[in-house]
Amino acid sequence: MEEGIFYHVYNRGNNCEKIFREKENYLFFLQRYKKYLLPHIDTYAYCLMPTHFHFLSCVKETTRNASKASPPGKPGYRKLTPLEKAYRDFFISYAKSFNKRFDRTGSLFQYKFKRKPVRDKKHLLRLVLYIHANPLQVGLCKSYEAWLFSS
Repeated sequence: MEEGIFYHVYNRGNNCEKIFREKENYLFFLQRYKKYLLPHIDTYAYCLMPTHFHFLSCVKETTRNASKASPPGKPGYRKLTPLEKAYRDFFISYAKSFNKRFDRTGSLFQYKFKRKPVRDKKHLLRLVLYIHANPLQVGLCKSYEAWLFSS
């Protein structure tokens, strides 16, 4: 992920399982997001739904994303950038907590996470609408304002 670029970041539960089962899960997820990711990104829109989430964010200019070369004796090894480490720690922290809370094991998320760069202003505006319309489209609420777990 590059500095100064907007990204649509999203993921869903493994086998389309719920990643949020109770209100506290949503709140804890946002707390972890704030702790691990806000030092590196600015968030412009988000929506958390029972089985998946969406974020529209921009990588801060102060985040250094350059990968470091392989340490001696470790060919093919690439040290994580601070942002990559923040995302990894965020997802691991939430998954461990969720697994402990619900006495489950294994991967919570289907894949690491998807991130797509935003191409232009038109794409950015469509994405904001898409993110906020998600709960409406699947019948979780009747208005944008009614869904508690979105921006």
